[in-house]
Amino acid sequence: MIIGDMEPEDDEQAAIHHSKPRYEQGVVRTDAEEIVNDPLHLIYRQSDKPASTSKVTGNSAVDTEKLMRERSIRTNRRTKFMNCITRDDVDIAQLRKLAWNGVPGDFRPLVWPLLLGYLPLPKPTRASTLARKRREYASLVETTFARGRDGLDQQIWHQIEIDVPRTRPGVRLWMQASTQRSLERILYVWAIRHPASGYVQGINDLATPFYQVFLSAYIDTDPEDFDTALLPDSVRTAVEADTFWCLSRLLDGIQDNYIAGQPGIHRSVKRMAELVARIDAPLAAHLETENVEFMQFAFRWMNCLLMREISVQNTIRMWDTYLAEGTDAFSQFHLYVCSAFLVKWSKKLREMDFQGIIMFLQSLPTQGWTDHEIEMLLSEAFVHYSTWHNAQSHFIGK
Repeated sequence: MIIGDMEPEDDEQAAIHHSKPRYEQGVVRTDAEEIVNDPLHLIYRQSDKPASTSKVTGNSAVDTEKLMRERSIRTNRRTKFMNCITRDDVDIAQLRKLAWNGVPGDFRPLVWPLLLGYLPLPKPTRASTLARKRREYASLVETTFARGRDGLDQQIWHQIEIDVPRTRPGVRLWMQASTQRSLERILYVWAIRHPASGYVQGINDLATPFYQVFLSAYIDTDPEDFDTALLPDSVRTAVEADTFWCLSRLLDGIQDNYIAGQPGIHRSVKRMAELVARIDAPLAAHLETENVEFMQFAFRWMNCLLMREISVQNTIRMWDTYLAEGTDAFSQFHLYVCSAFLVKWSKKLREMDFQGIIMFLQSLPTQGWTDHEIEMLLSEAFVHYSTWHNAQSHFIGK
């Protein structure tokens, strides 16, 4: 598998993002209803746009040539995606290969559900399947909340009520009452449908990338600055239902992380410690000397899929690759990503004592990370995966 170039913003999207005042000009797209009924409208809308004629500028002939080459790469990749997902029957192997290196942002609301199997690959059945799943979710919500709050499992509902306002603190989207109500419904309906685990803290974080990706299909601003109270009911319910079903499919692959005792997480953390000992023995030895246990920091990395360590934008780019690998990547490949993530800080960590290590790992300096840093991390993880995955039987406790 070849790790490709990052997917930069196209010129038109970049101009929108940087020229509009944030939040105040958040607008629902005029074709939102068409997208609700047929997600392929997203792609047709892009193909109907005239080709960008903005001038390529640079400080030198070398810069200009580089910019033109990058634009050509972007255009070529977008064309490949468009040709793939507009076929009557999507070639999932081709789509996975393309998505591994990143999905154009405006295509994600269609590509992610295809990769997850939420949307069927044959085009003719797609719209009817989507409508049926959204009706099914609406029915689940109506039945679940039919008796109001008194009819709910109070212990589960209480924990959700505590966690939802803590989701993405300081981000306008997640401070809106309408968004919080949607997240409460998503989490509670999922919890009662999965009694073996119920609701576990951290699942709230995992819903946010899906919600933001699906919301982005219907608006002309950064989803994190948008007030979902502005959405028509049909759009809001579509975003909520699609988030629920895609979150459900992700969690199906990692449910061992959330059942009693969370054995999946304990198993992954143990394997991570064994893997790090193989790829960076000096770091592993230093952590052991300082009495640092992997469970003290890696539990959260597994439970929240690194979402407390990197931004949602970083997470979304990372999930392009995870979804391309298949849903088991959220447990299998994620183990190698976490190991590469730890080893990235090896030099600094080996100069710290116990307290310094724990404090550093609880507040890692990733605030300025872009797609480039995520893609470098994914590349390192893939190297480790290629080297060690087939040797897992040699891991202690396999």
